Amino acid sequence: MPDTDVGRLLVSCRDQPGLVAAISSFLHAHNATIVQSDQDTTDPEGGHFVMRLVFRLPGLEEALDELTAEFGEEVADRYDITFRLRIAAERTRVAVFVSKLDHCLLDLLWRQRRGELGVDIVQVVSNHPDLADEVARFGVPYAHIPVTRDTKDVAEKQQIELLDGRVDLVVLARYMQILTGGFLDALGVPAINIHHSFLPAFVGAGPYAQAKERGVKLVGATAHYVTEDLDEGPIIEQDVARVSHRDTVADITRRGADVERSVLARAVAAHCADRVVVTGRTTLVF
Repeated sequence: MPDTDVGRLLVSCRDQPGLVAAISSFLHAHNATIVQSDQDTTDPEGGHFVMRLVFRLPGLEEALDELTAEFGEEVADRYDITFRLRIAAERTRVAVFVSKLDHCLLDLLWRQRRGELGVDIVQVVSNHPDLADEVARFGVPYAHIPVTRDTKDVAEKQQIELLDGRVDLVVLARYMQILTGGFLDALGVPAINIHHSFLPAFVGAGPYAQAKERGVKLVGATAHYVTEDLDEGPIIEQDVARVSHRDTVADITRRGADVERSVLARAVAAHCADRVVVTGRTTLVF
């Protein structure tokens, strides 16, 4: 059974004297025991301060709302803190968006089934029907909502209605559609995207074939939060794999897919464990 007496507190604010003392004193006053503490600052002289605390407090589940309100009044308001306080065992409700490529989607479903991510994938949404049977094997609902240039507004409205109040996070597992700013605003929860990242970068169709033609030595992937600016959101996780002239396009594509899977899984795990703090266009990841 999950331990509902263990909580996580994520703090973000301007760096200033007394922050650590105020936060730890608050928890001590409420008989909480700090289990783990990580903190960092972008600059000790007026920089941005972030802190992640794991603590144990008997009866936390029943006291969570009151504790959150008191922390807001006694500490957060005083230091202008943005914070998140929740039970560590709480599972994140996730919707996965996908088109036709299955490698990232199936990897997330497999990891969820093995209990590796601390998530509940409650919905898969696709603009194609191709992966419905694969998803059905995991017992997850699959919604096919076609998207064209002429029907994008209608499709996004259907997606919002489908997900309303049901999810805490959306993951784009090679969903080959651009999310509009209006959709992101209406969604009201973070979204994480995964895409290939090469040096140099290859855009458009067949990026791995382009990479082979140019003789790249590294293939990679980037997971980031979704913003209106295509592929420019704050980066959560990245990785690379080496390739050589002996590798075929199929070899490079397979290695790229392997990196995409692992990078996306690590990004989702970090977000769901409250290890990511967004500060402007960048992130601090504990």
